[in-house]
Amino acid sequence: MTDYINANLWQLWSLIIVASIVLEMFSGSFFIICFAVGGLAALVSTLLGGIYVQTAVFAIVSAIAIFLVRPFALRYIHRGTEPVPSNADAIIGRKAKVSQDIPANGYGRVAIDGDDWKATASTDIKKGDTVTIVTRESIILTVEPA
Repeated sequence: MTDYINANLWQLWSLIIVASIVLEMFSGSFFIICFAVGGLAALVSTLLGGIYVQTAVFAIVSAIAIFLVRPFALRYIHRGTEPVPSNADAIIGRKAKVSQDIPANGYGRVAIDGDDWKATASTDIKKGDTVTIVTRESIILTVEPA
């Protein structure tokens, strides 16, 4: 039985390659594809030795792909594009509704996308007014009248 498994390890590496490519299509982070590269190297190494050699080749090539090749590939893929704001920074520049009066240089609240944020402004802003989010400092937004 072990002879059969050792003789057909190429099938395991083929499965790892295909699974890594499919998972990478869903993640898009260029991380899981590094395991496909390692699997390809291990598939080639089935001609050289047993499972220990193949596993070592898989681990070494995958690590090299993750730590050396991936950063260069990401820079190449994203060259010339502006970084896309994510998480809380994505609300800067958007419009929000004031849910609690904001006194000048004081604190009130604004609602955006179903969330209620603490906000400050340099002028008085009344509840129900529309404001533009200028900056974000931790969990406090700085707003101005729209």
